[in-house]
This record gives sequence, C-alpha cells and structure tokens, in this order.
Amino acid sequence: MEVVEESVVIVGAGIAGLSAALGLHRLGIRSLVLESSDSLRTTGFTLTTWTNAWKALDALGIGDTLRQQHGALRGNVTSSTISGLPVFEMSFKAKGKNGDHEVRRVKRRLLLEALADELPSGTIRFSSKVVSIDESGYLKLVHLADGTILKAKVLVGCDGVNSVVAKWLGFKQPVFTGRSAIRGLANFKSSHGFDPIFMKFFGNGIRYGVIPCDDKTVHWYYTWAPTSQKELEENPGQLKQYMLSKLGKIPDKVKAVVENTELDAFVSSPLRYRHPWEILWGNISKGNVCVAGDALHPMTPDIGQGGCAALEDGVVLARCLGEALLKSSRHETKDKAGEEGKEEYERIETRLKKYSTERRWRSFDLISTALVVGFFQESNGKIMNFLRDKCLAPILAGLLLKKSDFDCGKLSIS
Repeated sequence: MEVVEESVVIVGAGIAGLSAALGLHRLGIRSLVLESSDSLRTTGFTLTTWTNAWKALDALGIGDTLRQQHGALRGNVTSSTISGLPVFEMSFKAKGKNGDHEVRRVKRRLLLEALADELPSGTIRFSSKVVSIDESGYLKLVHLADGTILKAKVLVGCDGVNSVVAKWLGFKQPVFTGRSAIRGLANFKSSHGFDPIFMKFFGNGIRYGVIPCDDKTVHWYYTWAPTSQKELEENPGQLKQYMLSKLGKIPDKVKAVVENTELDAFVSSPLRYRHPWEILWGNISKGNVCVAGDALHPMTPDIGQGGCAALEDGVVLARCLGEALLKSSRHETKDKAGEEGKEEYERIETRLKKYSTERRWRSFDLISTALVVGFFQESNGKIMNFLRDKCLAPILAGLLLKKSDFDCGKLSIS
C-alpha cells in the first residue's frame, strides 16, 4: 500500500477541476488532479461560453488561445416551431455592467486541452478512482481503487453529478427533472453557410437549438419530456428519426443539420439538477474539503451556464486557497508541528468558507433561473404557447445575457 502526501488534491479533471488546478498553478501552488478515466473526458462536444466564462478564462490566461479557435456569435434568434416564424431577436453586442458581452461556442476537447496543456507534467493522474475518504488529524485520507492512499491538506471535489466528495459533505444525489436531452455535432466538408447566430426553436413541448462553432462544425441540441420508455430508446438511428419527426416548422437548412449528423455524434442523457435550497442549506465546504462544478451546482442546460459557472468556481477557489496556502508557506515555523498544522488548517477552513459564501448565492441563482427558463420554454398548450411567443420570449432570452453579466475577478490575492 502506497501512502503519498499532497498539499491539494482535486478529484475530477473536468472544467472545474482543471481550472482550479491551473489557477493554483498560476499562483505558484502545486496540486494533484485525480481522473478516474484514462484520458480527458470530452463527452458533450461543445459548450456555449458566455461573457462570465471569458472573464474567467482571461483570469486563467488562456482566453486568447481559445478565441483564435472559435468565432464570436453575433446574437440570438428565437423562433416558434408551431408557426415557423421568429418571435424575438437579440444582439450579443449589448454592453453590460461588466463590459462588452462576448459569446462563443467552444469545443469541449479544445477547452480541456487548453487548461491541461498549461499545467506542469504529472499534475493529472489518470485511471485514479476515489473509493472512500477518511480523516487523519488535520489531513484527509483519499483512498484510490488501486490501493494508493493520498494524505491531503486540502481536498476539492470536482467529480461531477455522482460526486464522492459531495456525498461525504452530506449532499444528496442530484434529482431527475423528467426531461431529457439529445446533443450532436455536425461536421461539414465545406463551409456550412450559417451566420454566427444562436438559433433557438420552441413549441409543442420541445426545445431545439443550432449553434455554429466554426466554419465547418455546427452544434445542436434537443430537449423534451419523454412520455414513454420508447422515446428514451438509445439507438442513435431511432433517436435521429424520432427527432426529425418532432421538429415542427423549422427551416430545411436547420433540419439538415440533424440529418447530416453521423450516428456516432449523438449523445442522449436525462437532465439532472440539485434542488436550489440544498445549495443554501448544504455544506459547500467543511473544514479543508469543498466542492465545485457539477459536484456543487448540477443544473439544467436552459441558460447554458453549467460549464461557465465551473470556470468561475475554479478562479474563485484558486484565489481563496492561495490566500491560505501562500500565507502558510510564508508563516514562521512553530516549535510544535501540531500547533503549526492547526493554524494552517484553520486558515484553509476560513478561506474555503469565503469561497462557499461567494459561490452559494451565485449557484442558487443560476440553478433557479435555469429551472424557470426551462419550464416556460418547454411548456405546452395554447395559452402557454401564446404567452411565450408574444410576451415571454424577450424576457427569457434576456436572462441569458443578464446571468452572464458577471465577473468572478482576477487571481491576484492580497
């Protein structure tokens, strides 16, 4: 049995885990990132990076690298699948409280690689599944499936919706919404011909969107509330035909995006979220342990903030931990190792409480907003369709920019 001491152990090499590790690295703090799979997880194809995400990416020092690979989106057009007509258009060039808005569709693989490439060699340990967590004085003992035990001064759970660390903190498993999503990425041999516009379609209980990523790739999604097991059939060919039969009145060019998507580029999954009140009452941190990303705030994709919020988490967490650990490294050595360990533990605990305070209401707000937006966008019936198309479309679309008008701050510490 191998026992290894580490200062900061981060469970999960997703967006939150890698951004936290990179933030710490920028501050001169080493961390070890544990990833259960044998490589970076790129499931999901792409994600919309809103203004708040670019603030975080710039703080981490990789914003410009990703900008060179992904074009900016100019705006959003919302249309009805019932009438086939646009009901609202919105420009992304509007100026917010935190400066100009910036929206791009980013390939998940490129984002994760950009984060990982900036980390020192050996930071990520693949094929490292956490099976249990114990305590030893002021340290946490992280037990891995291969028998290794890591002794950590700080333990950060970025291990997704089935988080082992969140469970240790007392969080319940995320709940299912009753809705499901199908996502895909269409690759074109030549230019797809779409303008850089986020196209959204609602009506008859479905929500559908098409978003250009670059000149030759287009991301699309389809969310709905299945009424039978047959609608959840995971055979990609049947899913494809089912979707095409339910899209309603949309332009042929848009429907062709699904038709041209290869079957191995389909991903289907039920949608889960954490009850907002759990965020208010739960332990985001406890002692020298905390959670971030989907381990903290799993949410529905209706405002596109899951990955963006994870980037915010990484920056805020790195800044707070930096305030504790850098002060610890400069602290005068005590005669008694136990006294020194206690003071360092208390500094870490205090700074993680600060992180929890910063992220609690932000997470509550994003989860709640996503639930409300999703409810109205996928509701059915003549009255609801009329209200959504005639009255609510501008409000729902406006929430996308409003919730992204947020700055998580720089990495610098006092």
